[in-house]
Amino acid sequence: MGAVVVAGVVVVGFAIKEALDAYELRWAEPEDVRPTPETRPIPETKPAPQDPSLKKRPKPEPAGQDWPPPLPPDPLDRERRPECKPVPVPHAGEDEPHNECADKFPPNRYPGMDVIVGGVRFDALQVGVRVLWEIKTHRFETYNEFIQDQEIEKEMKQLLNERNAARACGYDFVVGVSTEAHRRALLSRAPTLNVVVTGCPR
Repeated sequence: MGAVVVAGVVVVGFAIKEALDAYELRWAEPEDVRPTPETRPIPETKPAPQDPSLKKRPKPEPAGQDWPPPLPPDPLDRERRPECKPVPVPHAGEDEPHNECADKFPPNRYPGMDVIVGGVRFDALQVGVRVLWEIKTHRFETYNEFIQDQEIEKEMKQLLNERNAARACGYDFVVGVSTEAHRRALLSRAPTLNVVVTGCPR
């Protein structure tokens, strides 16, 4: 009887030890063997619509010193000024070779006519572009040196006045001369002047 009791105690004790060992082994598993927790995506939410009144909020006005400098007047704005509108008028002189050159070389938008722009008379307004012309057809190289100097002095005053009037109204300005000698003489006094040789006969 005592032997049976002892054997029963031993069996029960052995069963308890087996259960404890199994419990320890279950919690002693390495990290990478444990199952990873399941992750679920978070549903995407749209941003709340902005209040339209916030978009239309006016920007603060800049201080007086922060204003950008004013832009130069547009050529169309300048043309709206009455004095900048081209007004055709008959050629001033009876010099046929000169008038023919003014009509054909640029060529002239108003054949047989000069044009007044900004209160100044020009020999031609070129077709299709905003370019005013002054035409010179005399044979400059046939003059003696003194006369050439006098002629260039007189022409400089006229041509610079014409160029200023043209630019003030948004036009380019070109001087047409018959000879290369005349062109060189003008450019020696005013290198920025736009001078071309027309080759028009005298």
